[in-house]
Formats: sequence, structure tokens, C-alpha cells
Amino acid sequence: MTREELEHVIRASAGITNQYEFVILGSQAILGAIPHPPAIFTMSAEADVYPLHAPELADEIDGAIGEGSQFHLAKGFYAQGVGPDTAVLPDGWLERVHRVQNANTDLRVGLCLSVVDLFLSKAWAGRDKDREFCIELLRHAFVAVEEALALVPRMPLDGPQQQTLIRRIRRWGRSSIP
Repeated sequence: MTREELEHVIRASAGITNQYEFVILGSQAILGAIPHPPAIFTMSAEADVYPLHAPELADEIDGAIGEGSQFHLAKGFYAQGVGPDTAVLPDGWLERVHRVQNANTDLRVGLCLSVVDLFLSKAWAGRDKDREFCIELLRHAFVAVEEALALVPRMPLDGPQQQTLIRRIRRWGRSSIP
């Protein structure tokens, strides 16, 4: 997905829901902070999105422009309607988002996770694809290990879960060194 395609998703989501602000989770949130990242970060055809003030409308987005929709078939990319609980994020994440708002979004707003918050949500999820994505974020210096570790105490995790996350981040940091 490109930044322009993300802008189209924001515009289309606004048209479907009549909402103004949309949270962008998942890997394509990187397009808020880094509009033209290396190709390794834009391989996904989907943007995870929900209306900030009406998350219950995410199903409408999913139905209209989701996977397998006419929109998807015509454009080659799509939106996945998700909810606020889709990603585990550190306290204060909304204060660190990157706003995507311009003529291509019809001046509607995409609130893309900051790269470090994106990293932490994927690090906690810990799937193979998340591991690869996070290691690339570290390798490209879009996130620093110490920056991520500093936010771990703000994650809504208990002590043992935070320790697991810390070990994972440190391990992935070592793996990112060429």
C-alpha cells in the first residue's frame, strides 16, 4: 500500500461512515510518519482502520471496502474494519499519532500510530510476520531499542508480560544488527 492509497482508504471510510477521524493500526500506519518507506514496509494491501468516535462503524467499512469487496477487486487494496482493542498499545499513544489530512482525504483525518507504538503493538503480538516487520524497523533505524524499552512500562501488561516483551525487544534488537 502506498501513502496515496492510504489516503484513499481514509476518504472512502469517511464517505461510508460520515465520520471525521479514523485510527490507522497495523503495518500501514507507518505511512503516517514515513510517507514513502522502503518497499519491505508497504507489502500489505490492507489498512486496519476504525472511526475514532464511532468504532462500532468499523463493520460498515469492512463490508463496503474490505477484503474481497468491489473496491478491493478494482483498486488492489482494501480496508479492514477493526476495533480499539485490536492492538495492545502503551498509554498515551493517541498523543503520539501522525495526522494524515489533505485534499486526498477530503480533509478527513487519519490518525496513524507513531512508529514506536506500532512497533510495540507488533512486538507484543509476536507473530512471525510481526517479528520480521519489527526487526526491519530496527534495522532501518525507524525505532531504537531503548526508545521502545522506555515505553514498555506504559503497556497495559502485567509484570511477567512486560518482562517477556522486554526480552523479545532486546532479542530482536540483537537480530537487527547486520
